[in-house]
Amino acid sequence: MTLKNRISLLVSLLFTILFGLASTLIFVLYSNFRKDEFRDRLEIKALSNIKLLVNVKEVDNQLLKMIDQNSINKLYDEKTLVFDSNYKLIYSSIDDAKIKWSIDDLKYLKKNKTFFKKQGNYEVYGVFYDTKDRDFYALISATDNFGQRRLLFLRYTLVVSYILFTCICWVVTSITVKKLMSPLNTFHQKIKNINENNLDTRVESKSNKDEIDLIANEFNFMMDRIEISYQKQKEFTAHASHELRTPLSRITSQIENVIADSKTSDERKSFLKNILSDVNQLTELINSLLILSKIDNKMHENNEVHRLDEILFSAIENLNKSYPEFVILFEIEENENLDTALEIKGNKNLLEIAISNVLKNACVYSDNKQAKVIISSKEDNNLIIAISNTGETLNKEEQKILFEPFMRGKNSKGTSGFGLGLRIVQRILTLHKANITYSVPNINTNLFQLFFHS
Repeated sequence: MTLKNRISLLVSLLFTILFGLASTLIFVLYSNFRKDEFRDRLEIKALSNIKLLVNVKEVDNQLLKMIDQNSINKLYDEKTLVFDSNYKLIYSSIDDAKIKWSIDDLKYLKKNKTFFKKQGNYEVYGVFYDTKDRDFYALISATDNFGQRRLLFLRYTLVVSYILFTCICWVVTSITVKKLMSPLNTFHQKIKNINENNLDTRVESKSNKDEIDLIANEFNFMMDRIEISYQKQKEFTAHASHELRTPLSRITSQIENVIADSKTSDERKSFLKNILSDVNQLTELINSLLILSKIDNKMHENNEVHRLDEILFSAIENLNKSYPEFVILFEIEENENLDTALEIKGNKNLLEIAISNVLKNACVYSDNKQAKVIISSKEDNNLIIAISNTGETLNKEEQKILFEPFMRGKNSKGTSGFGLGLRIVQRILTLHKANITYSVPNINTNLFQLFFHS
């Protein structure tokens, strides 16, 4: 799970839990308040009935019932029972009173003065009232219909509010976190796309001075150091390669002169030819390293529009001069978009080096010194150059590292080389916003495809 999703989840869960606890607390507090308020009302009504019976001589049971029934403070479904000190019922607000009571309840009242309990849908309040002459016990029950309706309304309100605001919180939190973390997404994309060809990539830093800006500033500073180090490494490779070419050229020239001398014996000539072959390979390696170190600079030197078919023909011609035994079969798939797709903006010399390396690789590793080239284009004006040959293919593990420096497969046994050719090809194509792939479409068939995007 990404950091953005974790933050959104944690904040939303925290709000959900806190809001749920707050809603529960509000409901419980209001429920207790309703209970206490209703108990007070029952207490007032019970004591008022007792005081009327005790203190007003003219009030009898029938009159008290009439007063009870016409009172503005009458409770819903109210029932009242009054007992004397001998636990004898002396007043009942209704004849069929359904308050469940026992002598034990009255004894409990005498000891504890009051009690409040729930019987089914009714709430019962009991009170003990003592005078100088005798004691009285009152039990009153009623239903808090109005209070229960308000409690039910509060419950529905809290539940709906909880669901609504929780959903709003999840959506708002997700959007807010996504917006706040968007600089990190940009940061991630830029880091993911960094390679040796775009070390000048920098992350835009705003003036917020927050943690993201601090990371961006440190990243830019790190990239400055990496770019400087990389440039120094390339300069060293270029200078070292350039300096090594001169003595190697002298060695090659001297060996060739000795071989051409008629006084040199055949045995020595054979020995010198082997040395010359090794020197030529070393020279080729140094030239490859020099090309790799100067690819970026050459790209900036020339950025004109060229036709790839002309570059391809030039590469084939130069290859035939060096390797006349190689045969290149050429084919162009007719397409109305082909002329447009063949026009590529870039460095002609670099593109010729890339195509020459792929052609040479296809011929050298073929079983018949032959390669086939097919030029085609897609509807989106993308150009494809397919170069195939027959011969031993690479396994899946070798295919994964095919374009790494100094990589040579099992099929390279018996052939000279250092494994830099395809690396150079990939670097050149990357600079031209193109790419190369390798596949095995059929048994003993190697296929390289160069994709040039318009």
